[in-house]
Amino acid sequence: MIIQRYDDSRKEEVCDVVLGVLMEHGFEPDRLKDADLNDINDYYFGSGGTFFVGIVDDKVVGTAGVRKLDRNLCEIRRIYLKKAFRSKGYGKQLFRTALDFAEKSCSGAILKTDSTLMKAIDMYLKHGFTFQKEERGYMYFEKMF
Repeated sequence: MIIQRYDDSRKEEVCDVVLGVLMEHGFEPDRLKDADLNDINDYYFGSGGTFFVGIVDDKVVGTAGVRKLDRNLCEIRRIYLKKAFRSKGYGKQLFRTALDFAEKSCSGAILKTDSTLMKAIDMYLKHGFTFQKEERGYMYFEKMF
């Protein structure tokens, strides 16, 4: 898998990956929660963050975003991977790329995930994130650099 910086030519593919993974896990698309997908450049790059795509055979198979919340804190989000590409280390590669960016540009990172996504939770804990709270089915994690 090749990891590249997002550009708008990949917008439709990114939306297909993200919304496809959400639906696979039983989550319906949500106009408010998924509003970042309408303008990825502004939402991620506009804040000083970034958005990565994982490419296999010139097709987007995964995503990873970092949104800066302020000068010191960022949020890692949209770690998604198509089902056929899981359990090959690609998800960890995408997450690690986002985490490396966060470590270079912030003093800490937060993230949240649905409490049913145990593989994601395990990966976050293994990379030094600590559990902060659970609220309405979401688990919140934090890591200071």
